Amino acid sequence: MAKFELKLPKMGESVAEATLTNWLKEVGDTIEADEAVLEIATDKVDSEVPSEVDGVLIEKLFNVDDVIQVGQTIAIIEIAGGSDESPKASTESTPAPEVIKEVEKHVETAKQATHAPIENKGDRFYSPLVKNIAAAEGISQTELDGISGSGKDGRVTKNDILGYVENRSTAKPQPQAVAETKTPETAKPSEPTKPKAAVSVGGDDEIIEMTRMGKLIAHHMVESTQSAAHVQSFIECDVTNIWNWRNKMKTAFAKREGENLTFTPIFMEAVAKALKDFPMMNIAVDGNNIIKRKNINLGMAAALPDGNLIVPVIKNADRLNLLGMSKAVNDLATRARENKLKPDDIQGGTYTVTNVGTFGSIMGTPIINQPQVGILALGAIRKVPAVIETPEGDFIGIRFKMFLSHSYDHRVVNGALGGQFVKRVADYLEDWDVNREI
Repeated sequence: MAKFELKLPKMGESVAEATLTNWLKEVGDTIEADEAVLEIATDKVDSEVPSEVDGVLIEKLFNVDDVIQVGQTIAIIEIAGGSDESPKASTESTPAPEVIKEVEKHVETAKQATHAPIENKGDRFYSPLVKNIAAAEGISQTELDGISGSGKDGRVTKNDILGYVENRSTAKPQPQAVAETKTPETAKPSEPTKPKAAVSVGGDDEIIEMTRMGKLIAHHMVESTQSAAHVQSFIECDVTNIWNWRNKMKTAFAKREGENLTFTPIFMEAVAKALKDFPMMNIAVDGNNIIKRKNINLGMAAALPDGNLIVPVIKNADRLNLLGMSKAVNDLATRARENKLKPDDIQGGTYTVTNVGTFGSIMGTPIINQPQVGILALGAIRKVPAVIETPEGDFIGIRFKMFLSHSYDHRVVNGALGGQFVKRVADYLEDWDVNREI
């Protein structure tokens, strides 16, 4: 019997790891080629890992919630009719003995890591990279808890754990002793003890655990508010010309293209144009450095079937005409609703747009999608009375209007830039050509 290594496949250019969320097969189960063996998650996108061969699952190398690197072996599948001489043989060639030994070493390391996975406890948060290094070096939870962290809020960094590994043979930290002898002089001033507010639970109350995605979103939102200086600018925009133009064009567009013409691609086009006019809104913050993005990749908040939001990205949005933008918007929105987005679909965004008007809100103050520096909320389009200026004088008329709410990071975007940017978006929308073809 030969044995096949099921590895985590490459899922996109920017995806290096994934979290194992569910095993679909158990040890001893028969597996057919292309049959799903486990489920994984990358950021907010869930997907399945199928088997490449027919066989029997004989070994799992990771547990649920473990972080797996692309290319790592996840499980061992026994294949009928293979050679017994190469337990790690691939389906195409026989590796050298030293390669087999190296693979066996990694498999053994993975086995040991699954017996006692590293966990985040209390205020001690460990990144996937630190956890992987700890697992590879056989560092226990107790040892890791005793390493002094030099990162933000005392987190253990890559350099901290590598330094510990280098000096491990001569000096091992004593976690309990360190905890007991820590004095106010050695404690970091940025780590004050914050008492948690007590939550009372009544007999009729229901306790619901947050979903994995809910936890990711919560962490991302808190991290953004703690790192960025949020400030908002608002502007009211007259979209009467766009409203009337779309009503005139939507039927013919649907017949010709087989899909709906919505307002979203029109708004996205205006945002992409404004970002070209104000390139310092198309940046990212990395510590004390500002990264000026060359490409304009627009994130578009879309609803998932479970009610959560996800942000697929329209790549190079400034290079698309209105038809191309409409196709991209409809494609991403459809695949989001059907849970068919790929990991690369939500990577690489440089600026985000969210349509709070979909839920009836006239405006909102969205949280910036880090490491971006701005996010635009589109309010509901309302029919309202308005003052209309004409050469013959002013009069009251019925107009279609909406609010644009711009949240931006005041660390790097001042009020002038933030206000001018959203005003430029409104100008593009109000100056819409009612004779435009698509």
